[in-house]
Amino acid sequence: MKETFILAIDQGTTSTRSIIFNRKSQIVSSSQMEISQICPQNGWVEQNPEEIFETVIQTIKEALNQAHLGIDSIEALGITNQRETTILWDKISGKPLYRAIVWQSRQSTAICETWINKGYQKKVHQKTGLMINPYFSASKIRWILDHVPGSYQKALKGEVLFGTVETYLLWRLTKGKHHVTDYSNASRTMVFNINTLKWDEELLALFDLPISLFPKVVDSSGVIGIAEGLQEYFPRAAVKIASLSGDQQAALFGQCCLDKGAIKSTYGTGCFILMNTKEMPIFSQAGLLTTIAWGIKGKIEYALEGSVFVAGAAIQWLRDGLKFFQKSSDCEEYLQKNPDSSGVYMVPAFVGLGTPYWDNDARGAIFGLTRATTKENMIAAVIEGIAYQAKDVMDVMKKEAGFDIQYLGVDGGASVNNFLMQFQADLLNVKLVRPRCMETTALGAFYLAALAIGWFKSTEEIKKYHQVDRLFLSQMSEPEREKRLQGWQKAIQATLTFK
Repeated sequence: MKETFILAIDQGTTSTRSIIFNRKSQIVSSSQMEISQICPQNGWVEQNPEEIFETVIQTIKEALNQAHLGIDSIEALGITNQRETTILWDKISGKPLYRAIVWQSRQSTAICETWINKGYQKKVHQKTGLMINPYFSASKIRWILDHVPGSYQKALKGEVLFGTVETYLLWRLTKGKHHVTDYSNASRTMVFNINTLKWDEELLALFDLPISLFPKVVDSSGVIGIAEGLQEYFPRAAVKIASLSGDQQAALFGQCCLDKGAIKSTYGTGCFILMNTKEMPIFSQAGLLTTIAWGIKGKIEYALEGSVFVAGAAIQWLRDGLKFFQKSSDCEEYLQKNPDSSGVYMVPAFVGLGTPYWDNDARGAIFGLTRATTKENMIAAVIEGIAYQAKDVMDVMKKEAGFDIQYLGVDGGASVNNFLMQFQADLLNVKLVRPRCMETTALGAFYLAALAIGWFKSTEEIKKYHQVDRLFLSQMSEPEREKRLQGWQKAIQATLTFK
């Protein structure tokens, strides 16, 4: 029989990737294209939905060409996407009513403040596991309906559809036959009740959003339909669409964090940290978000989510702001000369502190400088500051979940830094796993699609194919760990009191 493959579409905030996987979970080829960022005003971030779709088609073509494959070799595809980014389009013409409002965009801040002042915060948290914030989709939908003439009236007539990026792509790929999202993305909209697993009628009424806008919600793994829309570009295309997942949840699955207490941390510009809590939604009292991890065969699993505002961005600051080195990767060479912060602590609160402190007014600070402090000490302190922040988030997760961390899966650009990974393992005193395939988001979309079409019979079978690049185990003594953590807490408290 002819060998077949699965295509993972990873539609991210700054670029689109198409990655082809074989049955051994190995990457056969990949293609990437950047997405234009449109910033019409300060704090606004938008994108062109047509451009997003075009990058999907172009990267698919390039990935197929690289692998010398025809579209008939692709048995199924999975889509994973930048979450919360909001698109509204005309149900008949398919034309977007407005540009895609990206998750980072703050243009709906005033709408959120109005809802908070009306006292909706507690209700939103109880029903959705989220907090009222322009980050999530609901206020972005409301903003478009308020600012695009005639759109609200069209929405009331059922002539407008809403979707996050995977829903829009699926609708285009199936020629409008399927208006669908999955549980992981639905749970990021701020109007999906994660207890009842339905669009919440009370929240829709409070926010004045017609239910006809919203897609059907399905499992993250399962065949939805055929990508007939590809036939315009690939005449013989008969590819099954077999998975949908938000990018952070896809990375959690791609890291094989499938057991209760397993955590993944993505070390990008900031850190996205998710803990699998299995069938139990845990509603945080310390600023963590409760989200649906995925739905598989009708079974829903949940996750706790926390974020660190500044991670890799601190390394970029050393490179671009202080000119300490030319490439981010150079910082590890300095640490090989002197891998010691020598009592220096750096709190990288450039844009405030996230979980568990939630202080937007805090600013970065350095403590413990002496005349003997070197450039290498400073670099080490910055790298250690990333790990300390991540540990703070994970400590809250452990406390609120009531169970220990099983292991930490890591990915993202800064996870290639061995010093950072070792120090993170030292602080946590748990096994830290860096996978061989660093495209964990796409890998998660692949695993979910492969499960849907029977390439894998169970999640246990998936674990057998998960390949590890390196394990990091703690090498730090308990007294040393405790001493360093006490120093970090002193630095944090000093940062919080200095305004």
